[in-house]
Amino acid sequence: MKAWVYGEYGGVDVLKLDSNVAVPDVNEDQVLVKVVAAALNPVDAKRRQGKFKATDSPLPTVPGYDVAGVVVKVGSQVKEFKVGDEVYGDVNEKALEGPKQFGSLAEYTAVEEKLLAPKPKTLDFAQAASLPLAIETAYEGLERTGFSPGKSILVLNGSGGVGSLVIQLAKQVFGASRVAATSSTRHLDLLKSLGADLAIDYTKENIEDLPEKFDVVYDAIGQCDRAVKVVKEGGSVVALTGAVTPPGFRFVVTSNGAVLRKLNPYLESGKVKPIVDPKGPFSFDQLDEAFSYLETNRATGKVVIHPIP
Repeated sequence: MKAWVYGEYGGVDVLKLDSNVAVPDVNEDQVLVKVVAAALNPVDAKRRQGKFKATDSPLPTVPGYDVAGVVVKVGSQVKEFKVGDEVYGDVNEKALEGPKQFGSLAEYTAVEEKLLAPKPKTLDFAQAASLPLAIETAYEGLERTGFSPGKSILVLNGSGGVGSLVIQLAKQVFGASRVAATSSTRHLDLLKSLGADLAIDYTKENIEDLPEKFDVVYDAIGQCDRAVKVVKEGGSVVALTGAVTPPGFRFVVTSNGAVLRKLNPYLESGKVKPIVDPKGPFSFDQLDEAFSYLETNRATGKVVIHPIP
């Protein structure tokens, strides 16, 4: 099969398109997915740069966490899926501990049944591929804080892959009383369209100067030291990246198809929408360009690769 591969850690230039990679074997609890679309995440770039090499799987690596595609083969213990089913998911149960050597940026990928869910019927493959890692991170992070109806939240980097979904889930699924979010000037309208009650331009306003404090601050950008200054006494600060300042806590997602199944009705009804960066989708042979763009940290929502041959 065709797959993108890197045999050493480094920049975008270590990525090579190889048309002679073996299709992965399928374990008893796995399905083989014909990949239709995949998405890029900051964790893909950090992994390729060697930031998790102590817990990474061996090189060479086919990168990619997010997948949407069609089941073409099922293992003997698989109960929920059959050949022909359209599915989506994050192929790595643990983001940083032993992620798969053969990820989703390939024509085929083998994935445990428990990590997948049926693709939402109203979404195309590119939209579905944009969701798994980011929406699971958004949902599980909110759950970890004990977020519940009537609470307020501030989302740092509300226009990013995770932040754009935190805004929507806080409002639509968890019943937030007030949602504030930060972005650059050009994304303020996007924040409001996603359900933010207060859209803050971080280029002009300082969150520490806000007249209010929040029950939860969801830091999706790496500013925990500032986030802890705007959380209420007894509140929670979720930190996805960067240094952690108490009472903030580091959060790394565990991939789980059950979370996607739970959220599918909100996705199918349009209450929660995937945000695919308008520069994409990038074609399969443009993966190096797509990674270069992702690594500028200027993407809106998710960078998606589609179609995959």
